[in-house]
Parts: sequence; structure tokens; C-alpha cells
Amino acid sequence: MQIQLIEAGKRFNFDWIFKNVEYSFDTQRSHAILGPNGSGKSTLMKVIAGHLTPSKGKVVFVKNEKNIDIDDVYKHISYAAPYIELIEEFTLTEAIDFHAQFKPFFSNLSTEKIIEELGLQKSKDKQIRHFSSGMKQRLKLGLAILSDTSVLLLDEPTTNLDAQGAIWYRQLLSSFAKNRTVIIATNVEEDYLFMSPKVINIFDYK
Repeated sequence: MQIQLIEAGKRFNFDWIFKNVEYSFDTQRSHAILGPNGSGKSTLMKVIAGHLTPSKGKVVFVKNEKNIDIDDVYKHISYAAPYIELIEEFTLTEAIDFHAQFKPFFSNLSTEKIIEELGLQKSKDKQIRHFSSGMKQRLKLGLAILSDTSVLLLDEPTTNLDAQGAIWYRQLLSSFAKNRTVIIATNVEEDYLFMSPKVINIFDYK
């Protein structure tokens, strides 16, 4: 799916977070949105995902040369971010099965295989409330990356991951990013350089 931002801008009260964004996130290509914490990367990601409406301009979603209605965009996008909450009363197995009811995983992935990909086999029956922050981040990333969607949005993907977890993230994404539009918002080079992405600096739109 192609996502086109046309003179897009977002402000809260009188403060512009970004403005006049003219950019096309091409199909089956990786992109990196760069900027320090607090610069507006997450707000831009929410606009790209259709979660926020631009204050100015518009976002157009196109798949197979047909525009997609904003109400249907969520079917084509999977999204991981530190601020997206998990249902902590679920066990790991329940969380994966619940997610699959709304967004299917790649067809060759059973619940057991997903848990294996996450490296959390010993915690399959543990409630998420008892997970460490790193385990929760693995789950958030796994649910997004392993979902069968044409667009993948990852905001600050290695937040709360240790060095081993960061390596796991890069390996998982490399394995499941083929033929997808991948957009990574971060200020950490190791989060995106291995993908050889097109780079957008949010300060170009201030």
C-alpha cells in the first residue's frame, strides 16, 4: 500500500508539530523518520496510520491503484509503539489468540510458532502483567511484525530492549519485512540502518 502525505500538517492549539509534508511512502520499501525525542515523530506516525487527522492537508492511502477509505486503513496496517497498551490480564497465549481475531498472522505461523519467534516459550501461560518491560516490548513488536499486513509502522522499536533484544528485533524484522512498506520512527541508528531505508528528517517540516 502506498501512503501519500499532501501538504500535511498537525498542530495542537497554536503549536505546529510539523507542516507542509509532501511525501510518498512507496510500496514495498523501508523508510525511517528521524528526530530527537519530543520532535513530533510519534504524532507523524499516528497521522500516517490514520489515527490522527491532519490539521492541514491530507493523507491518501492507495492499494492496487484504488484509494482506501480511512475507515478501512487499519486492516492493512500493523503498528507497534511504546505507548500502545497491552491487555495485561491476558496470558501470552491468550494475547496472541485475541490479536489473531482482528488481524491475521502470516499463514505459516501457529500460536506456538509465534511464541517461539518471540523467544518467550517459558512464559506462554504467564499473565502479561507479570512481564518485564523488555518482554512486553518483544510482544508488541512480535504482534506487529508477524501480522500479515502490507504496511508496518514501528515507533522507537528498541525501547526497553537490551542488546540481545535489539539483535532479536533486527533479525525478526529482516525475516518478515519482505514485500511490505516499513516505516520506522527513531533516533537510534541501529533501529533502521540495516534496512537501508529512505530517510525523512522531521525538522525539514518544522
